[in-house]
Amino acid sequence: MSLLVISDLTLRMAGRTLLDQANLSIEPGRKVGLIGRNGAGKSTLLAAIAGDISPDGGEIRLSARARMARVKQEAPADGASLLDTVLAGDTERSTLLAEAETATDPVRITEIHERLRAIRADSAPARAASVLAGLGFNAAAQARPVSDFSGGWRMRVSLATALFLEPDLLLLDEPTNHLDLEATLWLEDWLRRFAGAALIVSHDRGLLDSCVDAIAHLDHGKLSLTPGGYENFVRIRTEQALQQARQVEKIAAQRAHMQSFVDRFRAKATKAKQAQARLKALEKLPVIESVVEETPAHFSFPEPEQLPPPILTMNRASVGYDGKPVLSNLSLRLDMDDRIALLGANGNGKSTFAKLLAGRLEPLSGTVERNPRLKIGYFAQHQAEELRLNETPIDHMARALPKATPPVVRAQLARFGLDAERAETAVKDLSGGEKARLLLALATRDAPQLLLLDEPTNHLDLDARDALIRALADYEGAVVLISHDPHLVELVADRLWLVGDGKITPFEGDMAEYRAWLIEHNRAANRPKQDTTAQPSRKDDRRERAEARKALAPLRKVIKDAEARLAKLAQEQQKIEASLADPALYSEGKTQDLTRLNTRLAALKKEQEEVEERWLAAEAEMEEAANEA
Repeated sequence: MSLLVISDLTLRMAGRTLLDQANLSIEPGRKVGLIGRNGAGKSTLLAAIAGDISPDGGEIRLSARARMARVKQEAPADGASLLDTVLAGDTERSTLLAEAETATDPVRITEIHERLRAIRADSAPARAASVLAGLGFNAAAQARPVSDFSGGWRMRVSLATALFLEPDLLLLDEPTNHLDLEATLWLEDWLRRFAGAALIVSHDRGLLDSCVDAIAHLDHGKLSLTPGGYENFVRIRTEQALQQARQVEKIAAQRAHMQSFVDRFRAKATKAKQAQARLKALEKLPVIESVVEETPAHFSFPEPEQLPPPILTMNRASVGYDGKPVLSNLSLRLDMDDRIALLGANGNGKSTFAKLLAGRLEPLSGTVERNPRLKIGYFAQHQAEELRLNETPIDHMARALPKATPPVVRAQLARFGLDAERAETAVKDLSGGEKARLLLALATRDAPQLLLLDEPTNHLDLDARDALIRALADYEGAVVLISHDPHLVELVADRLWLVGDGKITPFEGDMAEYRAWLIEHNRAANRPKQDTTAQPSRKDDRRERAEARKALAPLRKVIKDAEARLAKLAQEQQKIEASLADPALYSEGKTQDLTRLNTRLAALKKEQEEVEERWLAAEAEMEEAANEA
C-alpha cells in the first residue's frame, strides 16, 4: 500500500503551469530524490504535499495516521534553547506532557503515559541532542538560545527538528545547502538508517547516489520515476536519448525519402495516387521530439602561465581577527599541480585560511611568501553580496578588465555559460546559479595559477556541478577547495587537509576513509561513557589504527603521486598526438618540430611505464598489508 499518492496533479504559479496531470506514488520506507531544472516546480510540489498551497487539479493523498515532517523555510529566531526548540517540534509529546501535569482521571492518566511510552518521550532529549550534535552543535551550543545564531545555523535547527520527529514521510528541500561537509556526511548516514519514507529535492549528487531508492524527474510538467540513484538515472536517460536520437534520424530519413517522391511526382497524373498515398503516410509518421535539454553547461578556465615550484610557502604563520589567532604555526607549501580539499566543521578556520592564501588577511605572525608572478583566483559565496544589482555581468567584467575589448569581455563570461542574453541581464534578475557563474568568471579573469574555491557549488544545479568538475580536471593550476559536496571533493582533490584545533594537518586517507572516521567519531561522541577500566583497550585500538595509517601513509603518497603523474602524462600525450595529427606539421620546414614531438612522445611512453610499475608495486603492497590486518 502506498504512503503517498499523487494523482493527475496540476499546479500553477503566476499563470504558468508547473505540473500538468502529474502522477507519483511513494511506498512506506522508500526514499525518492526529486530532480528537475531550476524553476521546474520542485519546491512548489513539496509545498503542495505539505498542504501549504492548494492544487489546481488532481489530488494528493497521504495514508491515514501517517506523520509528515518538512523543514520550515523560515528559520526559528526566538529565545528558546536549541534543544528546547527541537523538542517543541514534537507537538504531541509537548501536549501530552502538559496534560499529564493537570489530568485527574485515572483512566486518562494511564492512556497518556502509555502513549508517552509508545512515542519514546523519555528518550526524546537524548535523541534530539544526538541529531543536533550530528549537525554540528556541541552540548554548550545546544543550551544557547536560537537567536544567538546566524540564519544558516538556524536553518540547521529547523532541519534537526524535522529529523528528530522521525516521521512516516520526510520532505527535504536542498537539505545540505546550509551544512558543511562533516554535517553532510552525517546526514547521509542518518538518511540511510532512517526507516521512514522521504522525498528529497537536492543538487547533491553524493546524497542522491547513496541515500535514495529512486529518482523522480520533474520535466515539462510530468513526473517520471526511475529506480536506483542518480548515477543509474543518468545511465538510463542517456540510453533513452541515444535510442530516441536514432529513431529521430530514422523517421527523418523516411520523411525525406517520401517527400522527395511527392515533390518529384506530384504533378504527374500517373503518379498522383501514389503521391497522395505517400502524403498520407508522411502525416501518420510519429513525431518524436529530440531530448530537450536546457542550455548545455560548459565551463572552462583560462590557461595559466606556468610557474616554478613552490608558488606559495608559509613559515610558522598564524592568522585570525583582532589579534586573536584562529590558526597557528602553519608551515606548508603549494605547487601548481596541487589539488587540496580542506576538511573540518564550519567555524574551524577553513575560510579564514582561504583568505590568508588570497591575501585578504595578513598573517599575525610568521611569513607567507608568494611567487612574484603568482595570480590568485578567489571565489566565495559572500562575494555575491558585493555585486551591483542594477548592473549587468558585462558591466562587472568590463570594470574588472578595463583594458579588454568587448569581445574579450564577452568571451570570459561565455566560459561559464553566461550567453549574450544573460550577460546583458541585470544582476538582480539573475538566478543564484547564474550569479555563481558570474563570480567564477570574475575570479578567473586573469588566468590565475591558484584557484581558491569556497563552496563553489551552493547554487549550481547538477549539470553545472558536473561542468565545473570537468573544467577543473582540465585546469593546469593549483586548487584549494572548501566544499560540502563529497562528490566534488572526491573527483577534484588528491590531498586532504584537516582544519581543526587551531592547526592544519594532512589526513592520510581518501574520502571513503574520512567518511568512515567521521561517522565513528560522531557515534563515539554520542556513545554513553563506560567504566574507565575499558578505556585503555579502546585507546590502544585507536593507537594501533593510527600507527597502521601512519605506516601505510608513504604507500598512499606513492599511489596518489603516481596517479597524479599518470594523469598529467596522459594529458600531455593527448596534446602531442593531436599535434602529430595536424597535416600542417608535415609541411616543409617543420622537420625539427616533428622530431621533437616524436622524441617527447617516446619519452612520455617510457615514463608512463616506469610510473605504472611504481603504482602497481605500491598497490600490491597496500593490498598485502590490508590482508595481513
